[in-house]
Amino acid sequence: MWPLDPSQKEVLRFAVSCRILTLTLQALFNVIVPDHHADAFSPPRLAPSGSVDQLVEGSAHSIPEPLVQLAVDKGYRIPGENEPPWCSWELPLIYSYIQDVYWNVGLLRYYELKQVPNFLLATPVTVLVMWATWTYVTTHPRLCLTLGLQRCKDSKTLEKSHPGFLSPQVFVYLVHAAVLLLFGGLCMHVQVLTRFLGSSTPIVYWFPAHLLQNEEPLLRSVDIVPEENTPPGIKAPRNCIMKLLYNWKACSPVTRCILGYFLTYWLLGLLLHCNFLPWT
Repeated sequence: MWPLDPSQKEVLRFAVSCRILTLTLQALFNVIVPDHHADAFSPPRLAPSGSVDQLVEGSAHSIPEPLVQLAVDKGYRIPGENEPPWCSWELPLIYSYIQDVYWNVGLLRYYELKQVPNFLLATPVTVLVMWATWTYVTTHPRLCLTLGLQRCKDSKTLEKSHPGFLSPQVFVYLVHAAVLLLFGGLCMHVQVLTRFLGSSTPIVYWFPAHLLQNEEPLLRSVDIVPEENTPPGIKAPRNCIMKLLYNWKACSPVTRCILGYFLTYWLLGLLLHCNFLPWT
């Protein structure tokens, strides 16, 4: 394996530690919280006197009436009904039909009063991407208005004066994140926005790092410690996240909100999702 510099070793060590801790907590939560069987994955059961032939298509008369009524109540199709409309489409896409009829996926369809908790669940990541978009647009209005197609004479100077998240090279990623947020917020089930954006765009991670660098005084002078097997004269940076957690009371409000949100989402996700409880 090729040699790694001290900073890469630190990142790799932190990632492996987080993974091990995640698996340990998941196993612990599975022991503490009893399993919850989701109805969506539990197939209907036959009556004590029933047989497998009762569920074979063409023998609808043998299916117990309570089971047939259950299928009707849940909107399932039963033998003997007419074929579904998607079968006669020029391009028979069953997934689009299921989204439309069974999942109620569509433009503004999810905007109902009963979905307020799901909107609250998606609020932090929505605010994060909107804040990132506003910060970038106000910093580079000309670049955003021209969609990055018109090159400036001092483009290299602009790139040097705005490193990191505010670099002109980040523009394409920001547009991608904004489009995903707009589409997801208007046409999708909003409770999946966090997972959708978190797995599709790096802006969700770059912008919090940008905020921590600019708003957190503790990170302006990062401590450095000598690393074993490090060439003389080279020091490895100490893990910044652990430093902030150790000095939680001295952190700025922005740092507390960012770290608190990510840690809470991580722990709740482990506790709820692995036990089949409502979570994205």
